[in-house]
This record gives sequence, structure tokens and C-alpha cells, in this order.
Amino acid sequence: MATTDTRGGVALEVKQIVKTFPGTRALDGVDLEVRYGRTVALIGENGAGKSTLMKVLSGVHAPDGGSMTLDGEPFTPAGPKDAAEAGVVLIHQELSLLPNLTLAENIFIGRQPTRYGMVDRRAMNAHAAELLAQVGLRLAPDTSTATCSIAVQQLVEIAKALSQDPKVLVFDEPTATLGQEEVEILYGIADSLRSRGVGIVWITHRLEEIARVADEIVVLRDGARVGGWPTGDVPKSAMVEAMVGRAIENIYPDPVDPTDEVALEVVNLTRRGAFTDISFTLRRGEVLGIAGLVGSGRSELVNAISGAEPATSGSIRVGGREVDVHSPIDGVRHGMALIPEDRREAGLAQRITIADNIGLPKRGLLRGVVDNRGLAREVEKISRDVGLKGHLPELAQTLSGGNQQKVVIAKWLMLNPQIIIFDEPTRGIDVGAKAAIYSIIHELAKLGAAVIVVSSEMPEVLGLSNRVLVLSHGKQAGIVDRSEADEKSVMALAVA
Repeated sequence: MATTDTRGGVALEVKQIVKTFPGTRALDGVDLEVRYGRTVALIGENGAGKSTLMKVLSGVHAPDGGSMTLDGEPFTPAGPKDAAEAGVVLIHQELSLLPNLTLAENIFIGRQPTRYGMVDRRAMNAHAAELLAQVGLRLAPDTSTATCSIAVQQLVEIAKALSQDPKVLVFDEPTATLGQEEVEILYGIADSLRSRGVGIVWITHRLEEIARVADEIVVLRDGARVGGWPTGDVPKSAMVEAMVGRAIENIYPDPVDPTDEVALEVVNLTRRGAFTDISFTLRRGEVLGIAGLVGSGRSELVNAISGAEPATSGSIRVGGREVDVHSPIDGVRHGMALIPEDRREAGLAQRITIADNIGLPKRGLLRGVVDNRGLAREVEKISRDVGLKGHLPELAQTLSGGNQQKVVIAKWLMLNPQIIIFDEPTRGIDVGAKAAIYSIIHELAKLGAAVIVVSSEMPEVLGLSNRVLVLSHGKQAGIVDRSEADEKSVMALAVA
């Protein structure tokens, strides 16, 4: 272990760090202290400066002002490799694994053990197996990364970080893609690291987890440190108010009363190896939550309904008529829209403009000469309707997570879908942006759309839904009405 086991002593100290980009002062004199064997929770809205600060710590960006020390010595990493070799390792929110490599190859990329001048695969796989076991994965180290779910890949990223024996480990939204079972494993990993003297920075939008993991809290807003507490046990309302500069009351709107008209009916839907015999109805104006542990078949089910991964048997009826949905285009033609789990890879074209992203689906379905001016007016209107904060001519990659999600929603609303499916709609976005997404979902239901919400966050499922469909090991464990649904009843079905 590379850690200096000076329990409670200062590992990393950041003083008056400044970082500017053209037209933006991303960090404005930020101070941060990370002690050995302790966890600092770093919170703030999207755009508050959290990610920029972590990129400075990990050597991705050089600061424009201020200073950093590691073990009392000047710390000026020339890049992520330099920072990691010194003992500061960042686990990115967005996955960086290469799909064409095995898990072991990803864990040790650029650091493979060698023997007689060649990669020692036996040693690499043996060490990788130990690291995968530490993060609760019982997968063979030669498993292809391309076959692994997002949740599994997140745990592999953590195994990769552990392989570097960090002094300070920075977790950027580590639980965003994980189900409750994986979250508990991660908490255990964090506890173990702290007991071994590792200093931890824990960036999260899930404020309810802070009391479990953190010893202290630091709050950023608009690039500056605006507050904090010497404990992790702080009321959620106080954290929210410090983050946004105001109190946010009742984040979940009361669901509307659905009509009697059935918009979608799913009968004995099955996709071999993913889920079996799923049946439910969805009415106009209704929000149906789908809950279950990672691997229960939640995303696979909505992908089948929308045509992204077609079902192998069963039937789908839209407006009382059986329809064939074998591709996303089929789903769109039958009035469906899927807001995917991975917005960066599956939802957006990062290197084209915001305006072009929003207009893309409609432009793709239009035939003949496109009225560019008319389309531009529609794009402007829908961007206002979803509360998008960003300049339409800018690239999508410049937006915060919350605003990127609004772009994904806006582009599908351009087609006026009547069945809208949200898969992990608020993954990795802050509490203010969450409230805005919840408001959009509420307004869509109010206008008569039929809505499905898949979420790993139990409060989100319970807060938004009229009913909750619970999946367990690819099977339908039950459908619970809002009046009877609570965390205990839903979890009992999820683990059945």
C-alpha cells in the first residue's frame, strides 16, 4: 500500500485554487483539505465547479492560481498519470473503459505486469481477479468489457483505481449507475479504504447517502466554496439550501389522476435471457415506475418496448391495436420515445450543436425539402419549454449533465410522442436539475402522455409514480399502487 498511514493527518491540501476558461471563472479561490482515513463529501449543483476541481487535483487541468501540497510537499501533477503515480487517483463519473479489452486489460492498461519482456497474463489475471472480488464482482478477468452492464463497468473502474494503491481517492458520482446491492458493496469498500488510511473525496448528488459515507462536507456554488460542515450528518434541506442558495420544497409534484384510456398494453412480453412474461397496462396521464435491483431486467424491458432491443415473444398494443416493434424507428412511428440511461453515448451527439441535436430526430423523419427556419423556431420553443440553459449554437458537450438531459428530452418531444419512457432520468445530475426534470415529467402526464420511469433511486420511483412495477431476476414480482408503495414493500418484491 502506497498510503502514508498518518491517521487524521493532512494528505492533500488545496489553497485558493483558481481556474478560468474563456468567458468563465470555473474555480474562484477554492480551499479543500483531505485527511488520511477520512472522507470529504463535495456537493454542489451542476456547474458549481466540482468536476473542474477534481480535474485540477488529478492533473487533467493545471490551475491558474493557488497551490496544492501532498504530504506537505508541492503537488503539481503534469497529467493524470503523474497524479496517480504520486497517489491521487480519480474515478470518473463517465466511464473510460475500452470495450474491446478484457476486464484485466482495462484494469492494468499501461501498467501490465511483464515477464521476459512480454505481458504476464497469468499474473495480470490473478491480480485482476483479486481486485474484482474486492468490489463484489465474481467475473472472470478475461471477460470482454463490451458484454458488461454500465453498473458492472463502474465497479471495474473502482477496481482499476484500487490497483494503483492510492493515497487520495476521488469518487465522482460513484453510486449513480448502481443498484442498492452494489451501493452497499461500494460503501463497504469505502469503509475498508478509510480503515487503511486512504483519504477520500466523495462527489455525489445523492444527498441521502452522505451521512453514511462522509466525515465532513464541503459545498461549492458558482466556482466558490460557500460552506460546509465538520460532520456528514446534516439535514438534507440544509445541504440543498447551501447548494442552490435557496430552499427547495416538495421536490416531487403530486401525480395527476390518469384517464381510463389505455395508451399501452404489454402482454407476456419476453426477451430470452433478460426477462420473462411481463404484462401491464399504462393509461394516459399515468406515470408507471419500474423498480428492481441491477440485473432485474428493467432497462432491457423498456428497450424491448421501444424497439431498441426487440422482444422474442409476447405482444405490445398501442391504443388498443397490436403493433410490431422491431426497431427504434418502429417505436417512434407508434408514438413512443425512449430517453436512454446513458445520455452521453446513446442520447446525444456530443460534437454537434445543441440545436442540431434537438432537431435531429424530426429532420431524420421529414421527407422532401426541410423548412429550416420553421424547424429552428420549433427547436427554440421546445428548448424554452424544457427550461434549457445553454446557447443553441454551442456544442452539446459544453453542457452540464442536467442540461444535456434536457436536450435529450427536448429532441424527442419534437415528435410529440404519446408514450414516453425515461430510463434513469436523473442519473448524475444535481437536486435543482432533478426538480426541473420531475416538473417536465409531471407536465407531460398532465397533458395526457403515458409515462414510464425506470430508476435505481427508490425515493424517485415512489415520489413520481401512480403505480410501481417491480422486477426481480427478470420476472414480474408485482405491481404496487401508490397508496401502498413504500421502500420496504417494493424492496421485498425486488429481492423475492
